[in-house]
Amino acid sequence: MISVMVVDDQALVRTGFTMILGAEPDLEVVGEAGDGAEAVEVARRLRPDVVLMDIRMPVMDGVEATRLLAGPEAEDPLRVLILTTFDLDEYVFDALRAGASGFLLKDTPAEELAAAVRVVADGDALLAPSVTRRLVAEFASRPAPEPAFDGDLEQLTDREREVLVLMARGQSNAEIAGELLVGETTVKTHVGRVLMKLHLRDRVQAVVMAYETGLVRPGASS
Repeated sequence: MISVMVVDDQALVRTGFTMILGAEPDLEVVGEAGDGAEAVEVARRLRPDVVLMDIRMPVMDGVEATRLLAGPEAEDPLRVLILTTFDLDEYVFDALRAGASGFLLKDTPAEELAAAVRVVADGDALLAPSVTRRLVAEFASRPAPEPAFDGDLEQLTDREREVLVLMARGQSNAEIAGELLVGETTVKTHVGRVLMKLHLRDRVQAVVMAYETGLVRPGASS
């Protein structure tokens, strides 16, 4: 059974998500919260498998709550799935940087919501290649960062570094396999090793790290 916590400042929204998820045989809503501060307190106590987190809330917004629950400072990070009314607004980008495993629009169909929770609970990032490409576009619209040395990158083999760069450019495992002329299973193995060596939870964090360390530069083609 996958335990879920629903965080939103609107009671009707929380009720709706709770009903949708509670109807699934393998999902259980174990807690709710109406603002970010309450979310942090309740989530730390209940330790749900997935936290559905609204972004715009009083007291503490979803970005800061996500950072406290899933960011690099969190001692035992939780998996956070961001809910938003706006497709990739500036808050969504900040939330992904803060440690969120992905995002959904609030008008997502019920079956897609349930599937998304399962994906995140299973340890994967809810970030389709098309969304990754839009994240890349977001990076490209910002001033290019100064390359930052990160010793962990030196642990990667040449092929693993190549896979990381292609991930950061928004390519799916199948597309990476086609470009490198290897099997998709081999790519999955490389992706897993990249995440392990860099101490990253999912592809979202890998994409962000690739840009913020200067391994990939916005707008660069190679």
